[in-house]
Amino acid sequence: MADQEIENAVSRALEDSPARNFRETVDLAINLRDIDLDDPSNRVDQDVVLPSGTGQETQIVVFAEGETALRAEDVAEEVLSSDDLADLGDNDNEAKDLADETDFFLAEESLMQDIGRYLGTVLGPRGKMPDPIAPDDDVVEMVERLKNSVTIRSGDRRTFHTRVGAEDMSAEDIGDNIDVILRRLHADLEKGPLNIDTIYVKTTMGPAVEVA
Repeated sequence: MADQEIENAVSRALEDSPARNFRETVDLAINLRDIDLDDPSNRVDQDVVLPSGTGQETQIVVFAEGETALRAEDVAEEVLSSDDLADLGDNDNEAKDLADETDFFLAEESLMQDIGRYLGTVLGPRGKMPDPIAPDDDVVEMVERLKNSVTIRSGDRRTFHTRVGAEDMSAEDIGDNIDVILRRLHADLEKGPLNIDTIYVKTTMGPAVEVA
């Protein structure tokens, strides 16, 4: 359950956001301190499953063959074969469009080497190399988990952002999502909470509210 101060900050962000003619996301901005991000081992880069979901459609593409592909078709945005992978390798623009439009990729382990060869230069810099699907993995469960996940990634910058919900979600649910992200950061950063300077929550077009 989220800290009451977090929930109050979310409530203010939702209340202060002017009405728009589209459904806004709710985003978290995190500012780090006292950490050397030139060292890649100190950078934040992980997927976090949000307990209340993202409040948005999450686009997931699966590279698979046979039975795994058939099962993935029921839950993934798109399922691509090894032939599709080779075609993407020959069409840089199409590969970039797919990478930009997709939140997460999954791929059977047997295809990972080809993905590195054909799409590594496109997916790698975007931090979107696929999670591997092992022979005994449940691809449906993996897709469903990613549908409720966001990526938190700092790169070499002290300030980074992540989605934590949508404007029509409750402040409590969004607060729970933020709480999970902060707990993960506290556990993984070298100095825990001491490496976090300030945190703000805001809707897409609304003012930023500091999270205590």
